[in-house]
Amino acid sequence: MADTLLTRADLPDLALGCAVFGTGGGGDTAADLLAADHALAVHGDVPLIRFADLPPDSLVLPLSMIGAPTAGLEMLGSGREAVTLRAEVERATGRPVAAVMALEIGGANGLAPVGWAAQLGLPLLDADGMGRAFPELQMVSMHVMGIPADTVFMVDALGNTATLRPVDSAWSERWARALCVASGASALIADYQLTGDDGHAVIHGSVSRALRVGRLLRTAERPVDALVAELGATRLMTGTVEDVVRDTRDGFVRGALHVRGHGTDQGRRITVDLQNENLVAREDGTVLAGVPDLIGVLDTETGIAVATEALRYGQRVTVLAWPCDPLWRTPRGLETAGPAAFGYAHPYVPVGSTHPPVGSTTPAGSAVHERQSAR
Repeated sequence: MADTLLTRADLPDLALGCAVFGTGGGGDTAADLLAADHALAVHGDVPLIRFADLPPDSLVLPLSMIGAPTAGLEMLGSGREAVTLRAEVERATGRPVAAVMALEIGGANGLAPVGWAAQLGLPLLDADGMGRAFPELQMVSMHVMGIPADTVFMVDALGNTATLRPVDSAWSERWARALCVASGASALIADYQLTGDDGHAVIHGSVSRALRVGRLLRTAERPVDALVAELGATRLMTGTVEDVVRDTRDGFVRGALHVRGHGTDQGRRITVDLQNENLVAREDGTVLAGVPDLIGVLDTETGIAVATEALRYGQRVTVLAWPCDPLWRTPRGLETAGPAAFGYAHPYVPVGSTHPPVGSTTPAGSAVHERQSAR
């Protein structure tokens, strides 16, 4: 069934890769690296499988933490959330769970499912719903492909559980976010329950790719250069963190990062907007890159990604941008997680290009760098 086993030796590299694809979000990997290592030490290695390995009617459990990454740093989970959530899902559906899938490959949300799978005695799917990290529940490939989030399961660190039956994916985000805030802005969630027949609706190879990127960072003589080549990334700036503005509210971390260039970038300044993840990079009002493409803030020497909640004044960083999965560049993908979905007025311009794709427009009378005040 599986020709790959995830072992304790793989976890540090997987953590490095997931941090890169987290684009600042998904949660800091440090605590979850320890938790996953303990889970594998106790329960054994985790089979990494493909959707094609599953029977068509088998039940898949996509898992992720929901909330503000800053809250996750201060409030650790109980360690029993995944067990509780699985029991709730099986009770509600009357079916056994066959496999775990990371809802997003970014940050702790890409790494923690390895530990949860070990704890539950289940395989992990080499797939996810984003190919990166996004802050809102409806911003997943399953929503883009028309699979409804009609039942959402949640559990918090105290063991409070909830089963939500929203009318659509947008309401799943609103309801779940409200409960998450009530639980201290951190909870475990399972939505978009899938079957083995739903492989068309996910992004394949995510875990393997994150593992490969992590190994590259650990072994490369020039990690940032190696990452640029591996990802097909554009180097936006190398410089120093000049200021970080962060505010934890409504279950998100929101704010901005300001980087002052040095070396060949001397005299330049860029701003990166934050909503858990790095959303848009701008210089003098001009958009350099933005969602749904990926923006990473990396330590200039090691290439290790710096999470939103770990940004500090004086850090020497390199800001990269690279292309998202092609699914996000479709009209439905851009509607779900493009600039307008975050309240921006500018059109989506693919990283490395100077022209917006067909169907990506700027509202009349809007400046391309203006963020709409409705969000």
